[in-house]
Amino acid sequence: MSRIAFLFPGQGAQHVGMGKTIVEKYPAALELFNRAAEILQYDLAKLCFEGPSEELDSTVVSQPALFVTSLAALEMLRADSPDKVLACEMAAGLSLGEYTALVFAGAMTFEDGLRVVQRRGEAMQAAADANPSGMVSVLLLDREKVVEICKAASSAGKIWIANYLCPGNIVLSGENSACERAAELAEQEGGRAIPLAVAGAFHTEIMKPADSQLSEALGGVGLKKPEIPVISNVDAEIHEDPDEIRELLIRQVISPVLWEDSIRKMLDNGFDEFYEIGPGKVLKGLMKRINRKIACETVNDS
Repeated sequence: MSRIAFLFPGQGAQHVGMGKTIVEKYPAALELFNRAAEILQYDLAKLCFEGPSEELDSTVVSQPALFVTSLAALEMLRADSPDKVLACEMAAGLSLGEYTALVFAGAMTFEDGLRVVQRRGEAMQAAADANPSGMVSVLLLDREKVVEICKAASSAGKIWIANYLCPGNIVLSGENSACERAAELAEQEGGRAIPLAVAGAFHTEIMKPADSQLSEALGGVGLKKPEIPVISNVDAEIHEDPDEIRELLIRQVISPVLWEDSIRKMLDNGFDEFYEIGPGKVLKGLMKRINRKIACETVNDS
């Protein structure tokens, strides 16, 4: 019998038009956007459905937008295939998506999750504005080689590994000069380097003091033990204690995302049927690179 797990996307999966047809067909999804507008004090649905893309892509907007749209996609799945939702035994989310996973798992309410995500986006944007920086995907090279490149590029500025996504896809994050040097070195080693359209060096120390601001926001949230296990980005482990979960969410802002390790943890536990719930198909693509024999369906209107 298959074991089902849900995956929730992170920043970068957003696009203008996301969620529009879901909201038109599923009242529960529309209700989420209505509740979000009250909390955020702006029309999130209009930005998701109509753009402009420049505003939707901003860190401050894209994080709440992906959070709400992913949960709207979950309502679509809940209506069309309630058995799949009931059978789900584990969840994980990429960066921002970890909050979506925790809301699905009952560890925090939709309202609390959205308020924290809003604060997280604002804090990360402010940290990026204060420290010009960026991110670059390094493709076609193994972990050991990317670690070497990262060390060598540090002579040009501060730089760290930010995302271990899948074999042959690791993201570096740091000062622009160091990212540029890392890209040059990656090309010299036979890899490819793709600069990412992001506000700054996410998942590094450059995001300070976003972590302390996030700590303040999470301090006012009543976290509960998740009803199903949720894998932490920080250590690719399962945590049940609410205080541990809170601390890991704070650390996540300045720590690398162990996505490949998280997926392998789920595979080692016998999970063989995955659903990427939310905009895009990034996580499905990463799954193919980790284990192409594993089924991963997308649940969205992208």
